[in-house]
Amino acid sequence: RRQESGRESPAGPPAASQGFSFAPWTKLPPPQAAVRLPASSRAGSVGLWERLAALVLLIIASPLMLLLTLAIKLEPPAGGVFYRQERVGLERRRRPGGAASAEPAERRRTPGHGQVFLIYKFRTMVPEAEKHTGPVWASARDPRITRVGRVLRKLRFDELPQLINVLQGQMRLIGPRPERPRFVEQLRGQIPDYTQRLSVHPGITGLAQVERDYDGSVEDVRKKVQYDLFYVRHRSRLLDIKIILKTISVMILGRGAR
Repeated sequence: RRQESGRESPAGPPAASQGFSFAPWTKLPPPQAAVRLPASSRAGSVGLWERLAALVLLIIASPLMLLLTLAIKLEPPAGGVFYRQERVGLERRRRPGGAASAEPAERRRTPGHGQVFLIYKFRTMVPEAEKHTGPVWASARDPRITRVGRVLRKLRFDELPQLINVLQGQMRLIGPRPERPRFVEQLRGQIPDYTQRLSVHPGITGLAQVERDYDGSVEDVRKKVQYDLFYVRHRSRLLDIKIILKTISVMILGRGAR
């Protein structure tokens, strides 16, 4: 796949895309501005109430997750139900002396200083899908995606196991989606301000996810980053509520996803 490089032309906010209006919030600054995030927009630890919410949701979703487990297990070719994959999470703020705050030395970090953690998902592709290709984005009609997996991806049910990541304090319910280390290293040099996404915890769902499709190219990521940066700079409880409502709509109607 041909990759793009260089800086993009000035762009306005992703307003009113697919029927989601941002008004009356402030317009998104253009990526070239390289705006320094205020301290208030940077993430703290995942709170107790959010972890409790994840636990409650995990209990409520357990019957559905059991059915999905059986469906995945029964569909050939045989393979595991869940899979774990490395993703890049929150970038820990550094103290004046240069040391990162509250960060164990043994944790591996990407060049963008985001912590690498293991994300949990339902398997939606054939086993060893990247054995011969290495890390690649899935395409619209990717033959590696199973029939059950296609339904799970359409309804976003493959993300349900990430409630465990929220319980572990690695993710939040809402935030920019975490990316794989290889792609983070690639994209941070191609998309202005890409690593500002790492200033908040990644989320199970987010503004970019309810407004746009799965990533298939660098250009897809470039468009979604506009939404991620808007969320990082203007996040609020009201915006979170709108994202939750839109997420429910996507899961019920299957809109906004392949």
